[in-house]
Amino acid sequence: MTTPFPAPLRTAPAVLVANRGEIAVRIIRTLRQLALPAIAVYTDQDADAPHVRAADSALRIPDYLDGDAIIAAAHASGAALIHPGYGFLAENAGFARACTAAGLVFVGPTPDSIAAMGDKIRAKQTVAAAGVPVLPGFAEDPGHPLSATDLTAAAAQIGYPLLLKPSAGGGGKGMRLVHSPDELADAAAAARREARAAFGDATLLAERYVARPRHIEVQILADTHGTIVHLGERECSLQRRHQKIVEEAPSPLLTPEQRNAMGQAAVAAARACGYVGAGTVEFIVPGDDTDRFFFLEMNTRLQVEHPVTEAVTAIRGTRGIDLVEAQLRIALGEALPFTQDDITWQGHAIECRIYAEDPARNFLPTGGRILHVAEPHGPGIRVDSGISEGTTVTSAYDPLLAKLVVWDHDRASALRRADAALARTTLLGCGTNTAFLRALLAHPDVAAGQLSTGLVEHLHPELAPALQAGPDVLAAAALDRHLDLVATSDPANRFTIPDGWRLGEPAWTVWRLHSPGSDPVTVRVRADHDHPHRFHVRVADADLHEATAVRSPDGRSLHVTYAGQARHYTRATDGHDLWLGHAGAAWCFRDAPRTAPLRRTSGHADGAVRSPMPGTVLDVPVAVGDTVRAGQTLAVVEAMKMEHPVAAPVDGTVTELHARPGQSVPLDALLAVVTPAAAPAATHVPSTTAATEEPR
Repeated sequence: MTTPFPAPLRTAPAVLVANRGEIAVRIIRTLRQLALPAIAVYTDQDADAPHVRAADSALRIPDYLDGDAIIAAAHASGAALIHPGYGFLAENAGFARACTAAGLVFVGPTPDSIAAMGDKIRAKQTVAAAGVPVLPGFAEDPGHPLSATDLTAAAAQIGYPLLLKPSAGGGGKGMRLVHSPDELADAAAAARREARAAFGDATLLAERYVARPRHIEVQILADTHGTIVHLGERECSLQRRHQKIVEEAPSPLLTPEQRNAMGQAAVAAARACGYVGAGTVEFIVPGDDTDRFFFLEMNTRLQVEHPVTEAVTAIRGTRGIDLVEAQLRIALGEALPFTQDDITWQGHAIECRIYAEDPARNFLPTGGRILHVAEPHGPGIRVDSGISEGTTVTSAYDPLLAKLVVWDHDRASALRRADAALARTTLLGCGTNTAFLRALLAHPDVAAGQLSTGLVEHLHPELAPALQAGPDVLAAAALDRHLDLVATSDPANRFTIPDGWRLGEPAWTVWRLHSPGSDPVTVRVRADHDHPHRFHVRVADADLHEATAVRSPDGRSLHVTYAGQARHYTRATDGHDLWLGHAGAAWCFRDAPRTAPLRRTSGHADGAVRSPMPGTVLDVPVAVGDTVRAGQTLAVVEAMKMEHPVAAPVDGTVTELHARPGQSVPLDALLAVVTPAAAPAATHVPSTTAATEEPR
């Protein structure tokens, strides 16, 4: 990456990175380029994490939120600066003050700026006084929540729908959309619980909800010498649960005049709070009036999506800027060596966030040990990643695993490059959203730039079904299982060779495959005894097809032909779990229990209630013997600081209850069983998972 900072650093202080994951690795990369000593911190869970291995040295701390331990680590390591990254303590004014009091340089804005902009209520008041347009709304006083009566009255003043959000937080946590007064009390209670859990502050802010809004933010840089510039905007409208999954720069919406107006408003907001460092001012643009924009919030830190700005920003005609380098130089007292007139933008950049989540199940968090990871590379491609093979992904931290960033000369070319790069991305062992990102970028509305913050939710029912394993993938999984039989058979005993030979007609081997979140599927396989790698395969009740299957010598890939189509899969196993990856998608298969029902008209007909993700049980509001209705909450599971109610699938009686508050549960853990009033009969499989049967 080129740099607009021509002068070398006058000093070479050690920098402690008070973070983990991809952002810690990304910051350390810049420290390497600047020849600055990089100090990492880690918890017991992260002792062998990539950011620890990337640093010059690393010190153990009890928790990434333990500011005292981080400051002590900085002193022990000889670090002079602390870079907080984003998340954790990055926007904690108290931590910034503590760093200064300890004689350390906090790489970020002043504590007063963090406090002013970190509190959404103060932030709105501050920027409104500077002439920046804001949405109508109201706010609670810290520590004094509004009563139900006062909350209802205040909401009536601004009208419905309205959006409740924590005053102290960000990232979409705790947000609730309220359409009517009947929903207000429950939504406020849930928002306060999440706000208290995520930010330690339950104070709420309410704003008029904007229909079909676009989320556009502006990157600013401010030095200690009075210069404030903006580096253009980022379009961040593609979101799920109020959290971004795709960002791009520049926005396909803005004209040069609109970009200038929004940039000037961002600079005014930064100047109003005496800002220093890198920051982002976020705006909402109404879908029905794109000539207007309203202040949303200011993030007093580096943003997850900062790479797209780095990719398109040009200083005096040379494209490329390192925002982490800019942060460090500003923190060391340097003046920005360019002005607003020096800044232009070239080409188009897109960032795709790769999350540990399952889009097919409404983006619920996933987890697991990463068995295989392959990242794309090449011209115009950048990957910021904090994972490696062997990394265990849990619900303890944010589900962001990596960021794929591409640049090209125009938006259409950047979209094509992003799709190609996602197709070359493979991650096995933990479910991700990579395949969904490909489907999303290919949708005509996205290609046309017709974006809004509700578009992903709107398109989800259309895009999610295609993420399930199709007949070709199910056939590949069954064939892979069958190859295990070939490897373990006794060639001296003709009856153990799984080629279908019997005294009479050839028989089939029946596999019952289960993928988390889906019903079991039967796949019948019969080998051709004249050709060891040829088979006949029938998936469920579909037509019979010829197939071949061959594994690579190292067992890390599987080549399959099925129904006249050849595919190459990346493969990995973890105990009894088989993972297959192809073209950015990944699937996990397990052998279904012998007594598990086959495909049913209702996926919950048996009344079993399982955890939809790995997490921690917060609440169990029922007891054994209770009569419940379909949709009634049986348990609340927390993952990534988000609450997920788990509902009864049918009307009936709670006959088993395995969940208890405080319990850690894996994906698909049995939480409860609801016995329906009249349970439908289940169809059962033969007596073994890999059974044989006569041909059909």
